[in-house]
Amino acid sequence: MSTANEEKQSAENEHSLRVQALYKSFGKKHVVKGIDFSMHTGEVVGLLGPNGSGKTTTFYMIVGFLRPNQGEV
Repeated sequence: MSTANEEKQSAENEHSLRVQALYKSFGKKHVVKGIDFSMHTGEVVGLLGPNGSGKTTTFYMIVGFLRPNQGEV
């Protein structure tokens, strides 16, 4: 039987989102190249970059609007 504290620690160690080796291209234009990151429940993150750097495309792959050419969410 686990304690509430052990369950909390276990939940904190699990990633609620993991992105591994994410790639996306449109024709010959590579817009996302090998993104890796993970988040835990309760974390707040931002994705920063200049116009055209692939932020929206990355978000669309995370939420399932687009499929990556490689990698997994």
